[in-house]
Amino acid sequence: MTETKPTLLVVDDTPENIDVLVGILKAEYHIKVALNGPTALKIVQQSPPDLILLDIMMPEMDGLEVCRRLKSQPLTSPIPVIFVTALGEVADEAAGLAVGAVDYLTKPVNAAIVRARVKTHLALYNQAQHLENLVRSRTKELEQARLHVVQCLGRAAEYKDNETGLHVIRMSHYAERLARAAGLPEHFCQVLLHAAPMHDIGKIGIPDNILKKEARLDNQEWDVMRTHPDLGAKILGDLETELMQMATTIALTHHERWDGEGYPQGLKGEDIPIEGRIVAIADVFDALTSRRPYKEAWTIDDTLAQMASERGQQFDPHLVDLFLTLEPEIRTIAERYQDRR
Repeated sequence: MTETKPTLLVVDDTPENIDVLVGILKAEYHIKVALNGPTALKIVQQSPPDLILLDIMMPEMDGLEVCRRLKSQPLTSPIPVIFVTALGEVADEAAGLAVGAVDYLTKPVNAAIVRARVKTHLALYNQAQHLENLVRSRTKELEQARLHVVQCLGRAAEYKDNETGLHVIRMSHYAERLARAAGLPEHFCQVLLHAAPMHDIGKIGIPDNILKKEARLDNQEWDVMRTHPDLGAKILGDLETELMQMATTIALTHHERWDGEGYPQGLKGEDIPIEGRIVAIADVFDALTSRRPYKEAWTIDDTLAQMASERGQQFDPHLVDLFLTLEPEIRTIAERYQDRR
């Protein structure tokens, strides 16, 4: 298989100057050309080259401005730019390097120097790209490992509370869909999807005789059960990552109520963080539609009707209304991640 040649973009308003550079470099590289700055920018946006050889003195838009615009955009800022110009003063070279060029050659050019500089900067660019890709790959691996640990933490609490641990999967998807329906940013929705499974991590600290009791809890047992949000926040700690901060907030606030009658802090209305209000709806919906040692599963229709009756009391009314519109998606998630008997 033939190795693809690197692509260079030569930009100069004088065709003769372009011909000189093309003649020097065409044997080793695929060459594109532009006679002015706007055309060069259009070419770069459509198909970024590996390196740009750029004149400074051009009408309409000079090379310095072209370079500034290239360096201001994430897609084009990494592309190495070598100025090739008749401006030979030290101040001119300093100005070129100041706007982001990697090198500065003066006309008339020396063929050997042009080839050497292009080869060197392409090698440095390729090395930088390789290192960036390596860092990105390792970062992705770390993200995946972290998310796996997060999911395991969530399931650890659920396996203590029910048979399958699928509750945390279902409710996290319900929460993510609701966040999207509420118009929250994509990044927030993704973090919520991964933070929500840890909402009940504090149940690890609740004795089994209370957590798995098949009869109703008495007042003393309820007092113990209501400590699990605080326990969850303590377990998750004060880590500064966005994911863990959201998980801590959710663990602490998902049993707060819109009317202020929830626990542990008795927060009311919009004083409850939005992630806590969303997870409260997702958690209760899945709890009601799932079988527990002390009850049979409710139907989805009955559960949605019950939650609608609690809008403005237990739940944020606007979020409940949005949740009701998601019934088809909710049913799909419930079926996809149903408990295995």
